[in-house]
Amino acid sequence: MMNKVKSTPCELCMSRKLSLFAGLGEEHLCNVSEGKNFISHKKGQILYYENTKPLGVFCVNSGVVKIFKTASNGKDQIIRLAQKGHLVGYSSLIGEESYSTTATIVEDAGICFVPKEVFLKVMKEDNNFHQRLTQALCHEMGLMESQLTDATQKSIRERLALTLLQLGDSYGVDGGDRQRLDIALTREEIAGLVGTATETVIRLLSEFKKDKLIDLQGKKIILLNRKGLARLSDFYG
Repeated sequence: MMNKVKSTPCELCMSRKLSLFAGLGEEHLCNVSEGKNFISHKKGQILYYENTKPLGVFCVNSGVVKIFKTASNGKDQIIRLAQKGHLVGYSSLIGEESYSTTATIVEDAGICFVPKEVFLKVMKEDNNFHQRLTQALCHEMGLMESQLTDATQKSIRERLALTLLQLGDSYGVDGGDRQRLDIALTREEIAGLVGTATETVIRLLSEFKKDKLIDLQGKKIILLNRKGLARLSDFYG
């Protein structure tokens, strides 16, 4: 069940400093703050469905959101994971298109919904905000090009190693070469990120553990050797 609760004003929100709304002028920030709705979502709830029309944008205040497409065989291909400060659904709104993906809650989340008319007004009147949106869209296109290249040129083993490193960059705690991933993804969700079968991910994770690259504690994954994973992923960026 979605719970509508009193939201923190945007000017006091710590998540805003991590979002595209950072740097908004006082007037536009007030417009967003007054027009938004803060809703508490539980794990598994749908934020929006593919092929529906966007009525606004979503700003993640807390938790994790999974953006994915479902293939004809019923398997989900995860496009990205959105976390604190990320905007979700803005590209479809700007392009005046239906959503090309579905978004669902991976970990209990607080989401601010900014209505279409409020968002577009700020985008039209604030040139700096418009520029940041353009840069963000270009960045997303670059990431999708990289994902496509990886899918065609890297083996599944290399893609899994790279995915674990990327999760470590976003959700890793403890630091150093050893990191605990502070996100509870199912093996099916990891497979959706990598673009392979769940059974393959389970097998490869067991092999990574045997090679002392990772450790497994239930659903939690601990990266024991980031350098080894980097070598395995053929990633030197």
